[in-house]
Amino acid sequence: MAVRERLSGNEAVAYAIKQINPDVMPAFPITPSTEIPQYVANYIANGEIDTEFIPVESEHSSMSATVGASAAGARALTATSSCGLALMWEELYVAASNRLPVVLALVNRALSGPININADHSDSMGARDSGWIQIYAESNQEAYDNFLQAYPIAENKDVMLPVMICQDGFITSHGVENILLVEDDLVRNFVGEREPEHYLLNPQERLAVGPYAVSNYYMETKRGQRQAMINARRVILEVARRFEAMTGRKYGFFEEYRLEDAEYAVVIIGSAAGTCKAAIDQIRNTTGKKVGLLKIRVFRPFPEEEIGAALAHVKAVAILDRSEMFSATGGPLGAEVRAALYQAKCRAEAVNYLYGLGGRDITVEDFCQVYEKLEKIAVEHRITDMYEYIGLRSR
Repeated sequence: MAVRERLSGNEAVAYAIKQINPDVMPAFPITPSTEIPQYVANYIANGEIDTEFIPVESEHSSMSATVGASAAGARALTATSSCGLALMWEELYVAASNRLPVVLALVNRALSGPININADHSDSMGARDSGWIQIYAESNQEAYDNFLQAYPIAENKDVMLPVMICQDGFITSHGVENILLVEDDLVRNFVGEREPEHYLLNPQERLAVGPYAVSNYYMETKRGQRQAMINARRVILEVARRFEAMTGRKYGFFEEYRLEDAEYAVVIIGSAAGTCKAAIDQIRNTTGKKVGLLKIRVFRPFPEEEIGAALAHVKAVAILDRSEMFSATGGPLGAEVRAALYQAKCRAEAVNYLYGLGGRDITVEDFCQVYEKLEKIAVEHRITDMYEYIGLRSR
């Protein structure tokens, strides 16, 4: 029987960490992820888990220690947000290129400046090309479920890549929801124990981690990382099927909400998907117009073919980014989804909007207006503003 509980997103992730009982957790506090290491430290102090907690002097140090622990053969993780992730930048690439299966609980928060502590995706989107698998959550339940699936993905011998489990700061991290927890013994069986094949503390094997790669070898390492990311597509779905068999909760690369017959669709990441679903229900119930949603869960590896196929039948699609890319042509999600539509030879009109930067609200009414614009675009086949901010003050 699943355990019913009321938890914030931070509590839910910390509880998942407690159930997994990893070997090492270095961490440095930063809003709004600070609660995660706090909860874990309490579990350790109370004797509920035997994880080695390492207080460090910065986020760069926390990822450095996580990398070192993982290279030594330990199951390691850390947590951070925003500028903390930016301070880890160098080590993010080290973890990925060294093929270390570490897990990072990222509570998404806007990057400075100006200073802002609220949710947007500029931190994780800035790290999208660092070689990490990225999985996003709409709700507290998904944040918990995604974290339970992280190590079986990361530690798979065909993958061996770090995984970033993302949730929206304050919206899910501090908001309390009813969720279903998996029993401890089932979690232990599902996640298993790490059994490293190569690690620094193995006295029978000589191993170097982070060596210098001359030009004759560097490119081959990048090709190896790329293959691991390709392999991750299969493994992510395999782990999701195992998780569904255990819990009944189904996950994939994305969620389709009332999309099967939709003529107009929104593509989005994270907690705002819930507001979009409410708008879809309202529009369908009051007008009968066929609107739907494609909510991205897995952004890396990017499921290009699957997204193209899912949107092949729609007349118009709006891609909503919670992060600026400063390309002057749109956001990162918009660029990749539009490329997927092009590759699929999809004839849908596509427009890219930016929303929710620095935690700005997006409402049901905002989504209703987006769908109205899509209907107009589908009729006129003319996009007057590809690069529009939703909710931007005019003065």
